[in-house]
Amino acid sequence: MKIAIIGAGNIGGAIASGLMQSEMGRNFSVVISDPDTAKTSQLAEQYQNISAEADNQKAVSDADIVILAVKPWLVEKVLSSIALQPSQILASVAAGITFEQLKSFCNAEVAMFRIIPNTAISLRESMNIISSCNATKEQESVIMDIFNQLGFSMLVTESQMAAGTALSSCGIAYVLKYIQAGMQAGVEMGIYPHDAMMMVAQSVKGAAELILKGDTHPASEIDKVTTPGGITIKGINILESEGFPAAIIKAMKSSK
Repeated sequence: MKIAIIGAGNIGGAIASGLMQSEMGRNFSVVISDPDTAKTSQLAEQYQNISAEADNQKAVSDADIVILAVKPWLVEKVLSSIALQPSQILASVAAGITFEQLKSFCNAEVAMFRIIPNTAISLRESMNIISSCNATKEQESVIMDIFNQLGFSMLVTESQMAAGTALSSCGIAYVLKYIQAGMQAGVEMGIYPHDAMMMVAQSVKGAAELILKGDTHPASEIDKVTTPGGITIKGINILESEGFPAAIIKAMKSSK
C-alpha cells in the first residue's frame, strides 16, 4: 500500500516514522512531501520504505491514501494545487477543517477522513479521533488499521469531532498539568523533582492501563484504593471540595 504524506512537521513526520516502526511497516511504501527537504531527506535516509519528494502532485500521483498533515490555513492552498483520483482516500489531520471545506477544496469526489491525533503519536501511543465521509466500511477499516498502529483509534461522527478533540488532543495537556502539579507536591514533601515526576507519571500510566485493559470504570478503581478511614479518601475529598472535577470539566468544555 502506498501512502503519501503531505507535510513533514511534527505530526506528519511522526506518522511516517511510526508506520515504519509498526508491525505493518513492511506493508507500507511512504512518500513524504514538504518544502523543507531537510526533514523529508532525513526520514528517507532513516527508513528504507520512505522516499522524499518536494512536489506534492508527484507525491500523490499513484498513492492509495493521501494524508494531509499541514496547518489548517494551508489546507486550501495544498488541496487546490493537487489532482486527486476518485479511487484515492484523503485523510486530513488539520484541526477544525470540516468535510464541507475539504470537498470545496478538492478537484474530485473522494473518500475522506478527518483524524485528530495527540502528541503521543510520536511514541505510537496517540488517541486518534476519526470521522469518515463518502467512505465504505472497507475503507474505514483500512484507516482504522493504519492509525491503530499509532495508538488507539475511535470512529465518531463529525459532530463529535470537536468534543473528541477537547478530550484527547487538548486533554493530554491537562493530564500533563496533573503530573506537573503532583511533581510539585512531591518536591514540597521532600522528593527530588525527577523522582517525583517519575512516580506521578508511572501512576498515571498505571491508572490508564487499568481502564484500557480492564474495561473497568474509574469509580470502581477508586473504591479499591479508598479504604474506610484511610489516607486516600481524605485526598479525594480535598480534590472534590477544591473543585478539581469541576475544573477539568470546565477546561475540556472550553476547548470544544
